[in-house]
Amino acid sequence: MKEIRELLIHPGRDLKLSSFDPDNTFGKSREDLDSELPKLRSIMSDLQYKLYVENEKSLLIVLQGMDASGKDGIIRHVISAFNPVSCRVESFKVPTSEELAHDFLWRVHKVVARKGSVAVFNRSHYEDVVEARVQNFVPKSICFQRLDQIKQFEKMLTENRVKILKLFLHISKQEQKKRLLDRLSDPDKRWKVNEEDYKKRKKWAQYMTAYTNAIINCSIREAPWYVIPANNKWFRNWVVSKIITNALVEMKIKYPKSAQHYKHIKI
Repeated sequence: MKEIRELLIHPGRDLKLSSFDPDNTFGKSREDLDSELPKLRSIMSDLQYKLYVENEKSLLIVLQGMDASGKDGIIRHVISAFNPVSCRVESFKVPTSEELAHDFLWRVHKVVARKGSVAVFNRSHYEDVVEARVQNFVPKSICFQRLDQIKQFEKMLTENRVKILKLFLHISKQEQKKRLLDRLSDPDKRWKVNEEDYKKRKKWAQYMTAYTNAIINCSIREAPWYVIPANNKWFRNWVVSKIITNALVEMKIKYPKSAQHYKHIKI
């Protein structure tokens, strides 16, 4: 679809996140997309089952974005279409002492989707080139070295039949403020807000620069980035579902030949 192609960051494409409108819905109405979402979820579920039975390929979905950009919302409203038997969500927190004793990709590689399954990263290895850069945890030269290592890592995964979808959930600074205030006013969501969220808001421009740099450098042919307009949750859910559905179709998943052979057996 034209809309999805416009969200795709091809290798070498110039990128300015400020030029992407986080309110953009491409003129689509909420009513139409809300009615289409259950159909997309059904297709996703069917294709996931086929992926599980085939047991030859896997799908890795990377979710990145500022705090309150909707990563958890995507997992609740989109990823929940998948059967948890062959779908796992991984969240990357502050590295443990064991993880720090290895290269930064060690903890990532061991939880990549196994054959026949889907893995979803709620934040990912890109924290090590975004958060690390903005907070000055490592020198800028190390961040650029890591970007190159990420490209090689993702190329290796795709060569081993791992389909990678990288989705940057793009919201405005004003929308983030609104969502944080909404959380504070809701006793059931207040726990999700902490002082660190507001400290990071003061470095919004630095985060946008770091994300821009990561997306430009790591949007490779085998695993390009998508920039998702995420101010409108209903559009965000629909377009992410559409991208995932398209990716599963493009994987050309087939049932095993043995299953085709046995269908002729009479019982």
